Amino acid sequence: MSYRLDRKGAYQYVIPKAGAMRVPGLIFASPAMLPSLESDKSLDQVVNVASLPGIVGHSIAMPDIHWGYGFPIGGVAAFDPDDGVLSPGGVGYDINCGVRLLRSDIELEEASGALAELSMALYRAVPAGVGSKSPRRLTQKELDRVLLRGAEWAVNSGYGHQADLSAIEESGCMDGADPGAVSERAKERGRPQLGSLGSGNHFCELGVVSEIFDREAAADFGLRENTLTVMIHSGSRGLGYQVCDESLRAMIRASERYGIDLPDRQLCAAPLRSPEARAYFGAMGAAINFAFANRQMMTHFAREAMAEFFGRDDLGLDLVYDVCHNIAKWENHVVEGEMRRVCVHRKGATRAFSPGHPDVPERYRRSGQPVLVPGDMGRYSYVLAGTKRAMELTFGSSCHGAGRKLSRGQARRTAKGRSIFKDLEGRGIYVRSDSKRTVAEEISEAYKDVADVVDVIDSAGIARKVARLSPLAVVKG
Repeated sequence: MSYRLDRKGAYQYVIPKAGAMRVPGLIFASPAMLPSLESDKSLDQVVNVASLPGIVGHSIAMPDIHWGYGFPIGGVAAFDPDDGVLSPGGVGYDINCGVRLLRSDIELEEASGALAELSMALYRAVPAGVGSKSPRRLTQKELDRVLLRGAEWAVNSGYGHQADLSAIEESGCMDGADPGAVSERAKERGRPQLGSLGSGNHFCELGVVSEIFDREAAADFGLRENTLTVMIHSGSRGLGYQVCDESLRAMIRASERYGIDLPDRQLCAAPLRSPEARAYFGAMGAAINFAFANRQMMTHFAREAMAEFFGRDDLGLDLVYDVCHNIAKWENHVVEGEMRRVCVHRKGATRAFSPGHPDVPERYRRSGQPVLVPGDMGRYSYVLAGTKRAMELTFGSSCHGAGRKLSRGQARRTAKGRSIFKDLEGRGIYVRSDSKRTVAEEISEAYKDVADVVDVIDSAGIARKVARLSPLAVVKG
């Protein structure tokens, strides 16, 4: 369907409220991006989200928007606690899919000539793939503690440092998590997978700081040009998928029970104060904590591998930050001129809180929260910083990545006959994976150019560019 898009400001377009919409849509995009947005169903999803009960402000879409389950990927929406709803489609199947970044004191020159070997060391250290399993075998009681305490459990179990916790969204532990709300089937799926990447677009990437845009913020984040970085992108694995799958079935029944008129069954929801919403919050929180612990364990594996490779421990592999992409949680935001507590859904979107915000780690309050935006494996990624403008426009949210423009099947067909591994190696990027199919699905052409996405975010003032990272080695499932 074609929608009227009114230009509001720099890279902002509004879909005026019409029909069942309770709020307008707000799209962040460049003029060049508009044709592709209008050719898929993602704008339909923006409009559908705008019709949900209790939504406040706008139904928001980031420039990496593309069609997803229920909400568009790249969608943000906030809901009033009294009239609003909670929708698993606004979080997604991979609950707390997220990304974390490690900086280092390792100069690129120190690794030059040894990147092939270093990539293999990371590949051996970080379990990856569809059936990838962790070397740690959890008991039922241990898994419940993981679901309750998240990254804190991992650190207390020897996987990392206490300082890591202050550099994780929610300090690596989501309040309200309820292991009892997670089914035995979900726990059974998750138990052998803690500390593993999985497959698809998940990765562990060795990179280098190739350009600095904001030297003050980069210094606050510990980033220096020509030093190595490690980025880890993964989520809650089979446990989170199972939680979502089961919750969707329960929410479809709840939508009928509470008389919620759904424009799309994938937006099934329950009132925020309902027992069904409380149950989903508990299970979602547990999956969020599983993902935090998962990324924390892989951080430990990567640190160990690099320490062994370089023959020393003083590598400065400190955690810059860890951000969530798929999450719903309570936050305080200004709505229509007054501070209100709202439930913010971020589906393929990243929190981007402003300088001085109390939820930003103290060492980053001068610059704003680090915002991590990975690109595709053949180009570059970005580190941004949250802004006051984001608090005003997007409930403190930013884009989360490049955004797909080809389906996985289309990507495989495009890659057919190409030597992707050799092509990337010829450009100095070593890709390690057991699956040629996965790598074919992740070719650069499958994604928007993340530089274009970030330019929209930066120009709109939602987050500002701090640094660009270029890939050197990528471990994929």
